[in-house]
Amino acid sequence: MKTIRTKRNIATLADILKTGGLVAVPTETVYGLAGNALDEAAVRRIYEVKGRPEIKPLSVMVPDETAMERWCVDVPRTAHALARRFWPGPLTIVLRSGAAVPALTRAGGATVGLRCPDHALTLALLREAGLPLAAPSANPSGAPSPKTADEVLAYFDGQIDAVLDGGPCGIGRESTIVDLSAPPYRILRQGALAADEIFDALRESLTVIGITGGTGCGKTTALNVLRAKGAMILDCDEIYHALTVSSEPMRRELTARFGPVYQGDMLDRKALGAIVFSDPAALRDLNAITHRYVVDELTRQLREYAINGGTLAAIDAIGLLEIEYGKKTAFNVAVTAPTADRVRRLMQREGISREYALQRIGAQKPNEYFAAHCDYALENTGTLAEFEEKCNKFFTEVLKNV
Repeated sequence: MKTIRTKRNIATLADILKTGGLVAVPTETVYGLAGNALDEAAVRRIYEVKGRPEIKPLSVMVPDETAMERWCVDVPRTAHALARRFWPGPLTIVLRSGAAVPALTRAGGATVGLRCPDHALTLALLREAGLPLAAPSANPSGAPSPKTADEVLAYFDGQIDAVLDGGPCGIGRESTIVDLSAPPYRILRQGALAADEIFDALRESLTVIGITGGTGCGKTTALNVLRAKGAMILDCDEIYHALTVSSEPMRRELTARFGPVYQGDMLDRKALGAIVFSDPAALRDLNAITHRYVVDELTRQLREYAINGGTLAAIDAIGLLEIEYGKKTAFNVAVTAPTADRVRRLMQREGISREYALQRIGAQKPNEYFAAHCDYALENTGTLAEFEEKCNKFFTEVLKNV
């Protein structure tokens, strides 16, 4: 067999692939050995030429993210989010395979890895052929992956039909493989794309709703409605209080700024409140310290939630509009209520005096601020049942468009 070497002739190479031939193709990482992923004879030739055991599945090259729904089933929306972020690029996404992909291509497994290469010539070939291409690296198993057409020919001249010479590959490392076939999602092979980038993109793909408003307005009721709809709830006040115990660096900063506000391992909230609620500068300093730690913990928890297949989350924070997550949410909702109702709820809930409740409320932004700076506002003026019904109707409707 004579191996064709060409820098163009895309139509000719597409015909070779359609008739069961093998073509080495360039990507942004290394050269791949491509054949029709739907043709068992072509796939078997790939295994034979590489000397690759048939128990190892082959990744499949596709031209864009629409191939996910065509060749796979039960595709999570996170897969589309990663494709939009990293494709074309050095990321292979493993999904549950559709029946059209032969068992030989997937080595008898239930999944298939899809990859959209960032190389103009190979993308043009994929579109011209109109086929998904099984395409492991173009080297004998165990040998270094080739970065040039010359290296491919040194391995396979006379054994494959053609080489599409796209010049040297820029990265020289295989793609990173992420398994999204079932949660928890995981990295199967660390390659050219860093795992942190992938997991951050998963986190950013979440639908995150911001819930804000002053103390005692009824945010908990709105959050409980979202929890019933499957959302993970992140209460920044609870996170803050947990960090006052668990985070030694935050404790040191609070003590350095505000003095002996700890009793043993526990923060004396009233002692700290007496300092900050009557001193705007002290309150700003408290927020500057705590917001950094709370944001880091939010990021950690949202990332973990996304890795485990979560899709909907809500963040509850009085200071939401002052932290970075307030600008990254799908939308923000202000929950407002009359001051008298808020005072009554605080006194009942926390056993504090009317004067201290008014002091806490007075240290916060007014209802008008939250309503003016959020996408939506929910006013809590009725009974608990009435407000629950209002929240349920609102979130049911607004989430249809997210």
